[in-house]
Amino acid sequence: MGLKEKLHNIKEKGKGKKWAPAFGALHTFLYTPNDTTHSGGHVRAADDLKRTMTIVVLALIPCLIFGMFNTGYQHFQAFGEPVDFLSWDAFWIGFLKLLPLIIVSYVVGLGIEVLFAIIKGHEVEEGYFVTGMLVPLIVPVDIPLWMLAVAVVFGVVIGKEVFGGTGMNILNPALVIRAFLFFAYPTWMSGDKVWVTGAAERANQIIEGANLDAVSGETILGSLAQGTDLGYSVSDMFFGFIPGSVGETSTFLILLAGLFLIFTKVGSWRIMLSSVIGAIVMGLIFNSVVDFGWIQEGTKFYTLMNTPYWHHLLLGGFAFGIVFMATDPVTASQTTKGKWIYGFLIGFFSIMIRVFNPAYPEGVMLAILLMNVFAPTIDHYVVQGNVKRRLKRLKVKTA
Repeated sequence: MGLKEKLHNIKEKGKGKKWAPAFGALHTFLYTPNDTTHSGGHVRAADDLKRTMTIVVLALIPCLIFGMFNTGYQHFQAFGEPVDFLSWDAFWIGFLKLLPLIIVSYVVGLGIEVLFAIIKGHEVEEGYFVTGMLVPLIVPVDIPLWMLAVAVVFGVVIGKEVFGGTGMNILNPALVIRAFLFFAYPTWMSGDKVWVTGAAERANQIIEGANLDAVSGETILGSLAQGTDLGYSVSDMFFGFIPGSVGETSTFLILLAGLFLIFTKVGSWRIMLSSVIGAIVMGLIFNSVVDFGWIQEGTKFYTLMNTPYWHHLLLGGFAFGIVFMATDPVTASQTTKGKWIYGFLIGFFSIMIRVFNPAYPEGVMLAILLMNVFAPTIDHYVVQGNVKRRLKRLKVKTA
């Protein structure tokens, strides 16, 4: 008897026991469930939740690997220390910083999932498989592990389980976790020292009187919000050699991931494209305000308003957000027209919040959470509009 058969027998014998959900999660993780439908209406297809989640995680892997390298690379750049571009030193620093975040994210998140599965008496759901990978990619690498653990507990419980679990939540759990960190611990989520590993520690040493050179890990958005320009090239912004969250810096890799998700029909191209259109429209509006002289140079919002509209697509977490979070099939709009409206408003509000919120010039998180709330409303009015048009056509035909 093989391992698969032994595990299946244990699973069958353990039905109804307290430990059954935890063992069921292990069994499902190792092997695809062999349950088949026998009655009722079902759609038979090769895809299941596990395969869908696996595809998203595979799309995240290149961003994760590059993010590890860039974490170390930005560390050496900020400290003025020499490093060979193709050496393992930069990657090794990033790996050692990111691995604990990944472990804490999965251990705490899956622990909460198992606990709720035992309480409810059902099998562990697989929804956290993607969330657990997203979380380390959207938080500062130097964030304390206990702080991340608290945020994960809040995000999984309040962002998902209180709504009924996977498939029932109205907010993206990964963004709920980041939003919790932003509002509960703002000094760890904003400023010019949090996005480069070691920068905050070096700053504290300087304050205490150590004879060290100053260091800054400021992001491009942070500098633009303060009215300065760090001088990064377009190629640096596109390929990702800039400070920022681990997964968000390389627009190039995110673009490839988006194409992969579209090709596998996991991500909605309508949401991605409409988000880009919305961002471009808002960016053009701000550029026009500057061109018409309605805002003067040196005023509070001038620098971000004057940023070329297409630069906004390369900066911050915009690309990462619309590819991996706005397209979440659970929290996004479900209707075809609704996806266009939903995506357009995400892009539109992302740039608006980015410009008018200089304390935290990254609007995509708040824009997606806002539209998560309104997605059901958008779908409702799209469906109602369709019903009214059909009724109107029916009346014309029967008249």
